[in-house]
Amino acid sequence: MAKRPAKSESSAPHVPVLLGAILENLAPVRGVWLDGTMGAGGYTRGLLEAGADRVIGLDRDPLAHQMAQDWADGRVTLVKNVFSKMDEAAAELGVDLDGIVLDLGVSSMQLDRADRGFSFMRDGPLDMRMGDEGPTAADLVNELPEGTLADILYRYGEERASRRIAKSIVARRDEAPFETTLDLAETVSANLPRQRPGQSHPATRSFQAIRIAVNDEFGELAEGLQAAERALQPGGWLAVVSFHSVEDRAVKRFLADRSDTGGGGSRHAPAREDREPAFTVKHKAISPTDEEVAQNPRARSARLRLAQRTDAPAGRVDRRALGLPEAVNLGKR
Repeated sequence: MAKRPAKSESSAPHVPVLLGAILENLAPVRGVWLDGTMGAGGYTRGLLEAGADRVIGLDRDPLAHQMAQDWADGRVTLVKNVFSKMDEAAAELGVDLDGIVLDLGVSSMQLDRADRGFSFMRDGPLDMRMGDEGPTAADLVNELPEGTLADILYRYGEERASRRIAKSIVARRDEAPFETTLDLAETVSANLPRQRPGQSHPATRSFQAIRIAVNDEFGELAEGLQAAERALQPGGWLAVVSFHSVEDRAVKRFLADRSDTGGGGSRHAPAREDREPAFTVKHKAISPTDEEVAQNPRARSARLRLAQRTDAPAGRVDRRALGLPEAVNLGKR
């Protein structure tokens, strides 16, 4: 029998961000849904309670699957995979999807556990993987060339001191490899101004950048949105909750592109070929209420975007068109 995961270090219960807005705007909830970022199961359980007949709980994190043993019933099908392959998972199960929910970024259950290595506020192994495969954060900071590290920090974290920090990381690792989160946080912070009251921790941008690189989060988002388009049947709903402005912008541009009918044109831009839109956008971005933010401060930056699938053929969208940072080639370390 699998070992039970330790309880979260946070005493606050998991609160699915904007779940109420999803259920309210997409009611009635019926048929088969896919929760592409199952985590602690908040959205999955919410969909079932609202009337979904079945939910496919997909997550790359083995901890999410261990936790699901406590609550998942016969209406839940668990799939261990990345959400960029959700269309393949649905096809293997032989189901047509009536809806897909994605909650982007690191989950509370991952962030709150020191042994996952996401937080610079708790000392733990320098891991940062959302799953249990691939290189860890320690692998990247101990093995990547200085220039590649600088590119990661700048492109994924918008860290202006990226070159100075990367140089310091390389110099320090020549003495001893990085093994813990606080070890890396101290090295990063030493190259930045001291934190002032009300400011974010100096290592925030660097940790975000390394986490994104470890998990290929921007690549997953670009491919995941297109996988959702392929997986949804006509009339199916896509609901995406994002917490990062870059991710929200990518979702917005994806839906704008895939709901566009083409045509138009002016003296400044050529006309585009007419086409059938793959989505219909029903709402502008929805933000959490003041009450929800009071209950869950992490919800403050959340944005929900909703769209409904048409019967048009699925297409492709270039990553650059979504406004995502250019991918850093990690190459051979």
